[in-house]
Amino acid sequence: MKCSLLITLLLLLPAVCSAQLYAMRDSVPDSYNFWLYVPKCTTPTPEPTPAPEPTPEPTAKRPTPLTADEAIALSRTWRFDEIAKYRDSMATKPQPLPCPTVEHRGLPIVVFLHGRSLCGTDLYRVRRYGTLDALTMGCKVDAVVIAPQNRGDSWWKPERVMRIVDWVAERHDVDTTRLYVLGMSLGGYGAIDFAAAYPDRTAAAIGLCGGASGNDLDGLTELPLWIMHGTADRDVPVSASRRVRDAVVKADTTNLMRYEELQGVGHSLLARVFYLHETYDWLFKHSTTDSPRTVNRDIEISINRLNNAYKGLKQRSVALDVRDPQGNRAVSSSNEKTSGAEWHTIKEGDTLGHIAIRYNTTVKRLCALNGISEKSILRLGKKLRVR
Repeated sequence: MKCSLLITLLLLLPAVCSAQLYAMRDSVPDSYNFWLYVPKCTTPTPEPTPAPEPTPEPTAKRPTPLTADEAIALSRTWRFDEIAKYRDSMATKPQPLPCPTVEHRGLPIVVFLHGRSLCGTDLYRVRRYGTLDALTMGCKVDAVVIAPQNRGDSWWKPERVMRIVDWVAERHDVDTTRLYVLGMSLGGYGAIDFAAAYPDRTAAAIGLCGGASGNDLDGLTELPLWIMHGTADRDVPVSASRRVRDAVVKADTTNLMRYEELQGVGHSLLARVFYLHETYDWLFKHSTTDSPRTVNRDIEISINRLNNAYKGLKQRSVALDVRDPQGNRAVSSSNEKTSGAEWHTIKEGDTLGHIAIRYNTTVKRLCALNGISEKSILRLGKKLRVR
């Protein structure tokens, strides 16, 4: 009964999905404030269906079949086991007929850890680049996304991040065997530290121009790990990633690591990895239930692909429905919407110095207005407040 009812509902009730973004402050004790992106599905009212043809009364008394309207009403309020129990109480069932098993899998979880330029207490800064910004630009990520904010007073703490993951898993329909973490710079350190601390719970990890804050890296040999670093990085030297590579290669017998040095590439270009569908395709190829655990080496990200990462995204840009933990529409911070402000759209070749000269201001003032540092990434098409 459960199986046939579930199949009927899936066929009759196509889902229409919208997404909501929750600003979570002080929600998880001894952890971080964070953004929670949840793809949300609702069930539309189906088209009326014609009445079924009458059928002869069977010899064995069967449960009365659900109509489409009944299925809709029950699906909104009851679990499938409750529906089955209800039908069982109405009539005696004959021997069940074999039916295919319908496997339900919740959404995967993607944890995005930002770099030092987004640290602080203004949660809206976390949306300036990375997975959340990629979502607003139209990059499709079929997952629940967690984006915490580091206050900037320490390295990312894996146990604090995991407390958020556990909190989300208790309240949302997620698949904890598909937990992924990725980050850049300080977040690259955080992603690698998290994977090293929880290799049995992390399905795959990506660390961009980062390293490791500790020395216990044995856990990194147990899960798929992709490390990328530019050889011309002046913010985080490539030697930080090489130390991780050498430690993993020395201890790893399963060869689950992908390590790539991008020749002549600096720090900022790798931020574009978050805007590529290949990034999330690669993550979703892995699960902690894989036996044995393997690493996908078919999906590639080239320098040319990074240079063209934003092409076509702005045409698919979307506005996320931002809400507070109670579900009320959230009000943007002063950095998001300020009446009377003047903005500059970043173009090819722009630097903070050039923009400051053009608008008769200073680099320091631009950084203060936008909550960035002099080393922050300037992304083409992004608006920068100048007054």
